Amino acid sequence: MEIITKVNQMQMLSKDIKKNSKTIGFVPTMGYLHEGHLSLVRASKKDTDVTVVSIFVNPIQFGPKEDLSRYPRDFERDRSMLEKEGVDYIFYPSVEEMYQADFSTTINVEGVTKNLCGASRPGHFRGVATVVGKLFNIVMPDKAYFGEKDFQQLVTIKRMVRDLNFPIEIIGMPIVREKDGLAMSSRNSYLSEEERESALCLYKSIILAREMVKCGKKNIKDILNAIEELIRNTPYTKIDYVKICNPETLEYIEDGDIDGKKLLALAVFVGNTRLIDNAILEG
Repeated sequence: MEIITKVNQMQMLSKDIKKNSKTIGFVPTMGYLHEGHLSLVRASKKDTDVTVVSIFVNPIQFGPKEDLSRYPRDFERDRSMLEKEGVDYIFYPSVEEMYQADFSTTINVEGVTKNLCGASRPGHFRGVATVVGKLFNIVMPDKAYFGEKDFQQLVTIKRMVRDLNFPIEIIGMPIVREKDGLAMSSRNSYLSEEERESALCLYKSIILAREMVKCGKKNIKDILNAIEELIRNTPYTKIDYVKICNPETLEYIEDGDIDGKKLLALAVFVGNTRLIDNAILEG
């Protein structure tokens, strides 16, 4: 496994790989890896000839009051995990390497970014789309892998790739959960023992919604009210949003019954830690 820190070096390497008619699989991450990330790596290893993982905590997707400075980082831990998985290359650039002092070009994907996390984190998805667009131009992958836990991010990247004609296949991978159902996230490391227990309210909300639909209780307002009550009765929690949406456009659906496939999306503060989760409900 080789560690690449320079943009030009990564681009030259990718060009050489393609000259040899080999395919590149790419897993973009912000590091502090967990089993969810590794599931993406294993899919890339299975599907492509060469796997590249990027580790870059992207400053332009964090708001001024968000957790950029304390976002968990442990490169040696990540490197060891990726080496065991047989990753070919880690792309590990500095902020200065990715963003020159007078950097002034961004990518804004409209529509699918206006709701959910886009409403509560202004500018977040502009930062995500910009860095992913840059990484695609640097790594030049044939396939790129993203987890479905960040469902809005996945939809945004798919839309960007379609609209800007990136010759890349975007592959969404299922949420990986702890044994008790908590969706794996680098931010779980922030939680105290008591907060960790409270964080299960997100998965319990998904179970509740699925059980209601299964029992024929498909009214959207009733489902949202039941979830909100469950979360509010859980200590250390504050709801950012609980929404049911069209899974393709992410437009909110507030009335009527669950009919066909709908996305249940949650964002909840547990203590000071903001966690997200989602599931498809099918009526």
